[in-house]
This record gives sequence, C-alpha cells and structure tokens, in this order.
Amino acid sequence: MRSLCPRPAPLALAAWLALNALAAQAQTPAPNPAPASNAATTAALPVQIAAQPLAHALNDLARQARLELVVQPALVQGRQAPAVQGTFTARQALERLLAGTGLVAVIEGSLVTVQRDPAAGASGAAAAGVALAEVRVQAQAEHGPLTEHTGSYTTAQSGTATPLGLSLRETPQSVSVITRQRMEDQGLTQLADVAAQTAGLVVSQAGNAGSDSSPIYSRGFEVDTYMVDGVRQLDSNYSSIFQTNDMAMFDRVEVVRGASGLMNGLGTPAAAINLIRKRPTQDFQAQVKAEAGSWNLRRLEADVGGPLNEAGTLRGRLVAAAQDNDSYIDRLNERKQLLYGVLEADLAPGTLLRAGASLQNHDATGHARGGLPAYYADGTRTQWSRSASAAPSWAYSERHNNSVFATLEHRLAGDWQLRATASRTQSHYDELVGYASGGNPDRATGAGVTIWAGRWTAKPTQDSLDVQATGTYTLLGRTHDLALGAQMSRTTFSDPTYTNWWHDNWSSAVPNIYTWDGNSPAAPNNPSVGHYQSDERMNSAFATTRLKPMDGVAVLAGARVTDWSRYKTDLTYSTGSIDITDRSESGEVTPYLGLVVDLGAHWSAYANYTSIFKPQSNRTVSGAYLDPQTGDSFELGAKGAFWGDKLNLGASVYKARQDNLAVAIPNAFAPDGSQAYEAVSGTSTRGVEVEASGALRPGWQLAASVARNITHDRLRNRLLTNVPQTTAKLFTSYRIAGVGKGLTVGGGLRWQSAIYAEDQGPLKVRNTQPAYAVVDLMVRYAVTSSVTLSANLYNAFDKSYYATTGNSYYGAPRNLRLGVDVRF
Repeated sequence: MRSLCPRPAPLALAAWLALNALAAQAQTPAPNPAPASNAATTAALPVQIAAQPLAHALNDLARQARLELVVQPALVQGRQAPAVQGTFTARQALERLLAGTGLVAVIEGSLVTVQRDPAAGASGAAAAGVALAEVRVQAQAEHGPLTEHTGSYTTAQSGTATPLGLSLRETPQSVSVITRQRMEDQGLTQLADVAAQTAGLVVSQAGNAGSDSSPIYSRGFEVDTYMVDGVRQLDSNYSSIFQTNDMAMFDRVEVVRGASGLMNGLGTPAAAINLIRKRPTQDFQAQVKAEAGSWNLRRLEADVGGPLNEAGTLRGRLVAAAQDNDSYIDRLNERKQLLYGVLEADLAPGTLLRAGASLQNHDATGHARGGLPAYYADGTRTQWSRSASAAPSWAYSERHNNSVFATLEHRLAGDWQLRATASRTQSHYDELVGYASGGNPDRATGAGVTIWAGRWTAKPTQDSLDVQATGTYTLLGRTHDLALGAQMSRTTFSDPTYTNWWHDNWSSAVPNIYTWDGNSPAAPNNPSVGHYQSDERMNSAFATTRLKPMDGVAVLAGARVTDWSRYKTDLTYSTGSIDITDRSESGEVTPYLGLVVDLGAHWSAYANYTSIFKPQSNRTVSGAYLDPQTGDSFELGAKGAFWGDKLNLGASVYKARQDNLAVAIPNAFAPDGSQAYEAVSGTSTRGVEVEASGALRPGWQLAASVARNITHDRLRNRLLTNVPQTTAKLFTSYRIAGVGKGLTVGGGLRWQSAIYAEDQGPLKVRNTQPAYAVVDLMVRYAVTSSVTLSANLYNAFDKSYYATTGNSYYGAPRNLRLGVDVRF
C-alpha cells in the first residue's frame, strides 16, 4: 500500500526544521518595553464593528481587541451602538461605542469594566440597590478580516475555505493570505504578481500577460476557480480573463489550496483565488501614490474614503489607478485603468447595506502569446536577446471589465447573521493574436520562422445571487456552528468567430528574423466567419456544520449540491450549418469532511477529505469535449498560531486521485483552433507544503514557504514537466523605528526546480530550464508622518532564465521601481 505522505525532498525537510525553529522562537515572549496587559489597550488595531445593540458591539470589540469585559446586562439593555470601523486603540473604540450612553469604561490592563459615569449619577435598578449580575466575556484575539493598516503579512480570519469565518488555525485546509501590507511592500499591483509570490502557486508564463498563455498551477492542476468577495466568476469558455485584475481596489487575496468544493461546488484540487474588495472607512482617510520605473513605467493611485454624514451611518470610498509602461520586450506597451467606488449604509441596528461598482481596462499593443523559437533548423539552441519580441506590430490584447454589486447584511437575534449579495459583471475581451513562434530559423539566413495568427473576442455577462446564513445552535449541551446558503449564476454571450492559425491568401513567413521589425507580414485579412452563443448556468446549495463534541476537537461536515449546464451554438456563415452543444450535470453532490484537534495553546492537527467533479471545456483533436474530471482529495496537516494570531505556521501533506485529467498535446489544435487535449485517467498527485507568515518580532514581518508536488499517470510517468516540482519563496521586512520617522528594509527570494519538455525542435530533444533563483529588494523611508518614499529592485542580480520550455520567452531582467506615497 502506497503511503499518503510523499518522500520529503531535502528542501522541504529543511523548511520543516525551520518551521519548528520559528515555533520555538514564537513561544518566547516578544520583546516589548510595556507589559503585555497594557499593549492590548494602548496599541492601535483595525476595528470592524457594525451598528447594532450595545451588548453585541462590546462583545465584538472584546474579541477583536483581546479584552476581558465585565458588564452588568441591565446597563446595556435596550441601548444601541454606532458603527465603529477604522484603526483605533481599545480605549478610543470604547469611547465611541459608549458616547451618549452615560456609561464609561474603566480599563485595568486587559480588563475592561463598563459602569455608569459617576458624574451622571445613579438611577434605575442600580440606584435602588438592586443586585445586578455581572457578565464576564473573555475572547481570543480577532483582528478582523480586513488587513489594511495592520502592517501584517497574515490575518486571523478567512472565509474562502468555509463560510464560518474561522481563523487560519481553525480551518482544516491550507490557506494563504496576501495582505494589503505585503502587496504594498513588494509592489504587487497585478493578480499575476500576487500569484507568483503565493505559497504553492506557479505562474507558468509562456507569453505576455493578457492572453491564455500564462496559466496558474497549484498542486499539479491549473487554477480555474476565481472569486470576488466570495462569489465565483463563471466562464468555462475562457477563465483566464479573471487573471486580469489590478490590485489597487482589493484589501487582500485569499488562496485556498486543494479542492474547494464546499464553497464552489465544481472544481479541481488546484486552488481557489478569492479577491476581497476594500471597504469604506469610519474616519476620513486619503492617499495618493505615484510611481516610476524601468521601461518607462508610470503609475498613479488615489484612494479616499470616510463618513458622508455627521452620524457616520453613511460611508464611502473611491479608488482610482492608471498605469502606462513599455517592457523589456521590444514593441510591447501596456495601459491599465481602474475606477472603484463603494458605499456603506447602516440602515437599522444590525442591518448594513453595501453597494458599489468598478471598471477596469487592460490594453496592450505589440502583444505576443509566446516567445521566439527555441531551436534553429539544425537542431541547436537559439540564443536571443531578452528584449527580442515575437510580436508583430499589429498584435494587441484588450480586456475590459465592469461590475456592479450590492450586499445586504442583517444580524438576527443571538449569533445568527444573514447575508445576500447580488452582482452583475460584464467583460469584453478582444485579442488579435500574433506571435512568431512557428518554424525554426536558418542559422545563417534567419529564414524559416512563421507567425501564428488568429483572433478571439467576446462580451460575457455574468449575473449572480448569493445568499448565506451563519450562526450557532446548541446540541447535547454544547454550542456548534452552522452555515446554510445557495448561489445562482448565469453567464451569457453572443459574439462573432474568426479563423485561427491558417488563413487563405496570406503567408505567415518572416523573411529574416534577425532583421525583423514586426511590420511584415501585415495582419491577415480575417473577417468574421461565424457566430457563437453560449448560456452557462450554475445553481447550488450547501450546508455545513462545525461540531464541537469536546473541548479542543472540532468536526466539520458539509456538502454542496450543484446543477450545471451550458448550451452553446456555433453558426458557420459559409455553410449555414449550426453546431449545437447541450451539456448538463444535475444533482452533483460534493461532500466535505474536516477534523481539527488542538494539541495545546498554539498548535492543532487537522485532516480533510472532499471529492472532485468538474465539467471540462477542453477539446480533443477531433473537437469533442473531454468527460468531466472526477476524483478524491485528502489532506493532513498541522498549524500553529502565536501572539494572538499575528504569526501563523502550517505544514501539510496531500494526495489527490483523478480521472479524465486534461493534458495538453504539444503542437496540436482542436478544429476551432484552440489547444487540443487528451484525457488521462488514473493520475495521482501528491505533495507537501510548509508555510510561515506574520510577525517574528514587533516590526519584523515574514512570509516563507516551500512546496513540492509530483503528478504521475497510472503508469508512473511524470506529467506537467513544464511546471516545477518544487518551489521556495521568501520575503521579509523589518522596520527600524529609530531612523527618522521610520525606515523599512526588506528582501525576498523565489527559487524553483528545473522544468523540461520532451520532443522539442527538429531533433526532438529534451528542452530543460535548470533550477534558478531570483532575488528582490525593497526599502521604504518615512520622510514625515504623511510622506513616504519607496524603492523596489526586482531580480537584483539580473538572473537570466526562460520562463517556459516551449519557446524562448524570458523572465524579466533587473528592474527598478520608485514611489512616493502621501497620506492625509
């Protein structure tokens, strides 16, 4: 019987030893000149409290600020508290909650006693001498889900793996969070940048961003599950458009590695990427950031938010960003624009409405889906400059997206909360594809290279409705968690089709690749040759419970039932024929089981199981769709949380078995011009991951990970050889408070193992990119309390490497980005 746990690679073993060393360090008290009890009330922290009954608001604050609260119920009964959202000390937050109530908070260390203001005099039951029972609430730290202004590389709560809002340690699955602070420190402005820095994810980039040639992989599978505020983005026709996102409008990115069937129903055991939007702030804040960098990069961001009425019950936020840059690759120019606005209104005690809209444009000219050929006609390896472009001057990519959404949240009696989200997302992509990756050049003359040319465009519209209810219930004398929900999504489009790759009366030949300037041949005459329509729907409902049969043990059990369908028609103008595809899956049940056992105050062990089911849009060389992918996923792991969840550690081993895994056939196309695939059954994926994120000491943040994955077919042949088996990622920053207003220095390293592809070039040889590492550096200096200067140096040692094995597409050379950040 084969073991679930793979043989640990030396790098993974070293990472595990390092993780234990971090844990040993974390269990020693963090240096702090003030007593820990005082830090709980004097340190500023993010506070997110909705307008609601005062008793509930005080309990929320106690959990978020790690306070012990003592209060007589009669004092707060019938009183309402305003919303308090922003960065405050515990004392400031208490003053806001208690304003106008005649109550005050007496703070002694982390103990807070709420009592009548002696200056206001006694009245009511207390004045009459009636004995009132005290209620004492003591909660673990809960930083709240929002990460901006925390300065942290981790968070205490995530809602992507389960709908229960559990801490990372309580979640029986591998979860990584790229926080707002980390995005700012590393200059991660695009989703692809975030993915490249996330534990266990690999961006397999074979061409310029803005096409389908940069898939993201996790655990041996391509990631196709993208979410925004927990709502899945649905378009099985072209899911790579969801990679095109500017990060200026997002607070954080949560990534759940492994199958996420409970939250998404259909999917692979790869990962789910959830982008969480920024929210309005309780107090006024404004930020303007300007950046300039290598290859004529210019970027400007503006972010303003705060209350819109005197009571603070209506709040708003507006975010804008614009970027224009050339590239290390000749002829490539990119332009990006973003506008995001959101409003929040406290409609009634315990009821909040949030509504907003966003617009994003990502346009590129001189755009190539791949790099130049990797081999000469004689079979020897080509050696191009890193700036050499495979793009003809006429090739472009345009991706536009606009979205509107509204969320209504209502707190019921007890701990129950209802949430409903409605959204509409409209995308428009138009990609005139051209890239000189075909053929093999003659070493002497430069002849023999050809251009792959085509076009695809569509305007998909997605309408979604998501409803959830979460709360607690009592069974056998113990309190348990429960979540129920349903989601309905529909994506439609009706657009023209074009000829891809082979065109009548057009030569794709490049006369001499050595002197090519991208202007010849001209773009092929490619009028629309047909029209296609698609109507894709996914409706699902789920239920999950977190049972706590005894102290220190939690069992998660749940399931999602999903109906999926896609009706598609293809009209060919020349023949008048209509090809109809009607596919559906009904009543597919995705079970989820998880177990978490506390091993002490800081550590826990976990296990989970879920099934895999995913309809596929991949086609064979004959044009037939592959059968749905099916299988099972298992995971075992351990997690640690220290210093009130300011440092999170985790390690896991996993195994997935699947049938009908889509594997690309090199240099093969389906009849519609798309990449052709074959279905491989009996495949097995196994691996190990280790991750640490958060604070090692005050002012010292760390994000480190090692991941190793092996995917085999049923004959034990390795699959996905173009994706590294092992990756290691590190980024750390340290704030030196004694230098001016504050100096922060940081650096990072990304390492990956070798990748290769078989049967390459005229001699059908193996093309290998050896293992390599890239080093990044950063520095930030606070000139004043409002003005900050920053510099990021990427690929500091100018490492030259190929990002793929199918052509000669290079990774970015050394480049610099400078910024000035002004906050009000």
